[in-house]
Amino acid sequence: MEEKVQQRNFMNLQFSAKSENESFARVTVAAFISQLDPTMDELSDLKTVISEAVTNSIIHGYDSNPEGMVIITADIIGDTVTITVQDKGAGIEDLDLARQPLYTSKPELERSGMGFTIMENFMDEFEVSSEPGSGTSIRMKKRIESKKALYN
Repeated sequence: MEEKVQQRNFMNLQFSAKSENESFARVTVAAFISQLDPTMDELSDLKTVISEAVTNSIIHGYDSNPEGMVIITADIIGDTVTITVQDKGAGIEDLDLARQPLYTSKPELERSGMGFTIMENFMDEFEVSSEPGSGTSIRMKKRIESKKALYN
């Protein structure tokens, strides 16, 4: 029996920490992932987690300073996508507290405090690392149940 070699594809995206770039990031990553032929629900979930992660970088990491840069990498191996969203911003003082549902460090902006909870629930794997003063990195992984596989 022949061993199937899994194909790999990779992208790297970097942009200014401006709120209008959140939709650019969401659409760009969705277009890249579309090669896996995700369901509409999978695509919607992925777009949501990108929005949450990028918005966190812009609002919390850089305090909406457009001089900051948000970096996204997406790596596809076989039917699995790994996405990393990182910034070199403020970092998170108390990661355990920040991961609590409904917690927000900016209640004046009417933030829901559900970003990390949503990302964790929509992805198969979710990791966040942060160093105060050095930035935050969010790594997420999801296996796409390709519709192509249903017809083969």
